[in-house]
Amino acid sequence: MPIASQLTDDIKKALKSRDTIRLATLRYALAAIRRREVDERRSLEDSEVIQVLTKLVHQHEESAEAFRKAGRERDVQAAEEEIRVVSTYLPPRLEEAELLAVIDRVIAETHALKPQDIGRVMGRLKVELSGRADLAHVSAEVKARLTG
Repeated sequence: MPIASQLTDDIKKALKSRDTIRLATLRYALAAIRRREVDERRSLEDSEVIQVLTKLVHQHEESAEAFRKAGRERDVQAAEEEIRVVSTYLPPRLEEAELLAVIDRVIAETHALKPQDIGRVMGRLKVELSGRADLAHVSAEVKARLTG
């Protein structure tokens, strides 16, 4: 079942169970997906939906960090709950060892040897690791391997 359809079904379940936090989070996620569909004038594939959801998780992580610095513990808990809800629709995150193995494999497959090859490597990794790893961390690892 497509992720967007699953979200719609889960919104109905959250409505019936009166789970207000889950309901609001799922509605927000579905609205973000629909907004992108309208912007691009087409339906999104699951890989693109995963990108939208990953971006939402990242935004909630940044919000939680800002709330933590401001001492707003109630808001930190709400942001973390939203992260937990949205993360259930994402593929499982890779462990560090698995991530490094994927990076090394793609570097070898693309015959990347110098910093000028970072873009080519990241292009492949972005597709392969979408929603499964923090791409900023991946980029830093690729850069370290190709410059050091």
